[in-house]
Amino acid sequence: MKKRVVSALLIAAMAVTAMAGCGSNSGGSGGGNDGGSASGEEGKVINIYSWNDEFRERVEAVYPEVKETSSDGTVTTLNDGTEIHWIINPNQDGVYQQKLDEALMKQADAAADDKIDIFLSETDYVNKYTDKDADAAMPLKDLGIDPEKDLADQYEFTKVTASDTEGVQRGSTWQCCPGLLVYRRDIAKEVFGTDDPEEIGQKVKDWDAMKGTAEELKAKGYFTFSSYADTFRLYGNSIAESWVSPGETVIKVDQKIMDWVKSSKEWLDAGYLDKNVKGQWNDDWNKAMGSASKVFAFLFPAWGIDFTLKPNWDGGDGVWGVTNPPQEYNWGGSYVHACTGTDNAEHVKDIILAVTVNKDNLLKISKDYSDFTNTVSGMQEAAKDDSFSSEFLGGQNAFTYFAPVAENIQIAPLSAYDQGCVELIQNSFSDYLQGKIDYDKAKTNFETAIKERYPDITEIQWPE
Repeated sequence: MKKRVVSALLIAAMAVTAMAGCGSNSGGSGGGNDGGSASGEEGKVINIYSWNDEFRERVEAVYPEVKETSSDGTVTTLNDGTEIHWIINPNQDGVYQQKLDEALMKQADAAADDKIDIFLSETDYVNKYTDKDADAAMPLKDLGIDPEKDLADQYEFTKVTASDTEGVQRGSTWQCCPGLLVYRRDIAKEVFGTDDPEEIGQKVKDWDAMKGTAEELKAKGYFTFSSYADTFRLYGNSIAESWVSPGETVIKVDQKIMDWVKSSKEWLDAGYLDKNVKGQWNDDWNKAMGSASKVFAFLFPAWGIDFTLKPNWDGGDGVWGVTNPPQEYNWGGSYVHACTGTDNAEHVKDIILAVTVNKDNLLKISKDYSDFTNTVSGMQEAAKDDSFSSEFLGGQNAFTYFAPVAENIQIAPLSAYDQGCVELIQNSFSDYLQGKIDYDKAKTNFETAIKERYPDITEIQWPE
């Protein structure tokens, strides 16, 4: 029996969809048999599932059909009277996926205005929803979007990430998420005598250089990074094979992940990290980005600077700068999918083209939000255009540093289990790094937690 990468709930949902005749039709617009876009009539409600307001803000910024959005941000009205209903659930602990899966299970029999029209996924679990057998995300060609022609200027790895195993693209993204090292200029001047990004770049050019720099920072009372979690994505982005191979139920923990555990222990013991900051996305981590913090740097993609660092910074502009990271990496990316069975195929197509493909729109997003967007030519232009410099970064043009990283990214092999593996491996070994449990207990805790999250997992293999 073939084992699929999607959850049992989603399998059931899509099996119902398939029996109802709502699967993707060759040459059709993906409207299914509900009489929506198949008959040329669009619904009056576009339901979009996401985990925050980021996509809504991008739609509002560049989609010309937007008329207004309600004060609570839940409904956006278009010029033709169609309403976009935003269904938002938190990403942490798999809550968003659970709510999305429950809605997908009802998709085939849902009333037209209750159907999911667009949903978003992250790189950590995009693979689950682009799986051909799941049939949750429509092929872009069924919407009338030709990836080879219409999306030719997108970064290739983002197109691959949004495709199924047969190479059929089932999503698109406005983002490309290369990561940089974001550092405090005031601390750099005090410790190194300079805040020049080229000179700082040499001091953090690889992990060996970083250790020497970390020692200099420690001598002056500063931490290099806030938490061991800050470096995880660099290691996790370098794994040789996916956490779970297609058709298997065995988790294979890559050696790079265990290298992160070893390195984190060494850095903690050496005093290069703040032991009071336990992980990310918590109050201590947020405070580490404040002016009273002794933390020198963070490892962030563009969205991390705009969406995370800026809101937590309580000082003036120009204190933070960017330079190259110790190794190239990608962190995140929000993929936009047309849901199989949508009754708003034309609206969905227009939104995807406007927000993820139109170069002028993407450049506007980059300028307004400092987002590193998904056209190669556009980002090459931005890297040379001083009008894309950031007031928050003291007039520095971060795109100059982002662009070369993006062009060299080799995306790590993905699986449908990535979000749980990434979250739970860090949670389990966080207790070990904090001295609460021993190394073997951390491994056992991960095995228990991952099987609870994914009951179909039968085995966890550790590197020798």
